[in-house]
Amino acid sequence: MSTQRYRNHLANMLVLAAGLLAAGPLFANEIGQIKVSNGTVLIERGGQRILSVPGTRVQQSDVIRTGIDGSVGITFSDNTMMSAGPNSVLSLDRFAFNSTTHEGRFDTSVRNGTLSVISGKISKQSPEAMTVKTPATILGVRGTEFFVQVSAR
Repeated sequence: MSTQRYRNHLANMLVLAAGLLAAGPLFANEIGQIKVSNGTVLIERGGQRILSVPGTRVQQSDVIRTGIDGSVGITFSDNTMMSAGPNSVLSLDRFAFNSTTHEGRFDTSVRNGTLSVISGKISKQSPEAMTVKTPATILGVRGTEFFVQVSAR
């Protein structure tokens, strides 16, 4: 390989490596993924609406909206499993999880619809570390399985 080609190749590799390092924080924001998506399910993120399909990654601050025919199942990095039924609006307000110590914090809001949860490692490590807000109340999660229904007023 000529010296000039080697330098060009090295420069391209450095640019690629720098790009991968810069992309790292994008992956750090991912907190879980859509496992099941039926009907209309949208993720609102940064002013955009993303059509949800199985495998779509979710991030802290995402808002999940299901249509009249929609339902969604999400698994989070601490193994918490959530499902929302038709006409639901779910906000992933805060999620922090240390995979070594299992410590963290998980706060969600349900504005409308139904939410079923099987809690994961965060609430098993610290039962007070998970909350679900509704328009009328804030629920502290103490059990491992629960269901919330919020009706439009």
